[in-house]
Amino acid sequence: MIEPFNFDISLIFAILNGKVSAAINRKLLRNFRDNELDITPEQWTVLLFLWKRDGVSQQELCNATFKDKPSMTRLIDHMEKQGLVVRIASRDDRRANLIYLTRQGRDLEECAGRVANRTLKEALEGLTTEELRISQEVLRKVFSNAKS
Repeated sequence: MIEPFNFDISLIFAILNGKVSAAINRKLLRNFRDNELDITPEQWTVLLFLWKRDGVSQQELCNATFKDKPSMTRLIDHMEKQGLVVRIASRDDRRANLIYLTRQGRDLEECAGRVANRTLKEALEGLTTEELRISQEVLRKVFSNAKS
């Protein structure tokens, strides 16, 4: 039950419908370009997952990034053309491909990580640790409610 509160409904919907993430993604893309990194924020999310766990199925990447299969296929196709990843047929399931980083994809980790961390710091500038903790807790609850 929501207690009576003076909502800024336009701000709440801006947060919930993705305007905040879109603004951060634009800033991240600009920062990648300024640092001569030819990747997008969408590719960054795939790379981030693969840097932690290389050699996963496209379905695992879909689940981790909340993308549908056709979008992920297009994203992987483009990343493959850029030389960032390769598809290798799974030994366990010949119908499935596993996605692996190339050396070029692995080599982006340090620089792209620095740019992404700086972008996040810029986006969170002026917030206290307590505000960030509360925001994270609130957004986790909203996300959980929306998934149900």
